Amino acid sequence: MTGLSDLAAGVDGRSRCPWGLSTPLYVEYHDTEWGRPVRDTVGLFERMTLEAFQSGLSWLTILRKRPAFRAAFAGFDPAAVAAFGAGTVEALLLDAGIVRNRRKIEATIANARAVLALTEPLEELVWSFAPPPRPAPARLADVPAVTAESKALAKALRGHGFVFVGPTTAYALMQACGLVNDHLAGCAARDAAVEPAAQPAGLTVPAG
Repeated sequence: MTGLSDLAAGVDGRSRCPWGLSTPLYVEYHDTEWGRPVRDTVGLFERMTLEAFQSGLSWLTILRKRPAFRAAFAGFDPAAVAAFGAGTVEALLLDAGIVRNRRKIEATIANARAVLALTEPLEELVWSFAPPPRPAPARLADVPAVTAESKALAKALRGHGFVFVGPTTAYALMQACGLVNDHLAGCAARDAAVEPAAQPAGLTVPAG
C-alpha cells in the first residue's frame, strides 16, 4: 500500500471514494448504503440479484432502475419470486424498467428457490464468510476484485444451487453488504460502516 490516496472532495468538502462522487445518486449510495452491514434475507437477496444484473453494465444503470426492479421482483421476497413461472418471465422481458436479460431473470428465480431450500438463513450462510477486519485501503488499486473468502462464498452458494454468483460477484456482494469495508482510508463514510466481526471459529477458507 502506498502513502498516496485517491480520495476526492465533494461539493460539501467531505472526502470520499472517487467513484462515489459522479452523480447525486452515487453520492447517496456511497454515503448511506455501500459497505454498511446487511443482515436480513430480503436485503441480501436483493443485493445478490442486483449485483448479478450489473454484470456487463454500469452500477449507475442498476441504481437508476432499482425501484423498477423492486416492483418487478415483488420487493425481492424470495417466496414470491420463487413462485414466478414462465408467464412471469415473458412479462418481465417486456418490462423496460429493468434489465431485460432472460438468463439473469431466470437466475433470479432459481436463486429465490435456492434461498427457500437452505437449511439455515441466507444471512447466516453469507456472513459466515466475512473475513477479519483488515487495514483500510489507501487507493482504489489496493482494493481487490476477488479474495479467498469471495471464492469460498461463491463455491458455497453454487453448492446450494445458486447461479450467476462467481467470485467477483460474490466479492461485490461482500463489499455492498458490509462483510468488508473497502471505503478508502480517510473517506467520510468509512467510519459509518461497521467493521465485521472476526471470522467465525471453525470456518476454513481455501487459499485457491
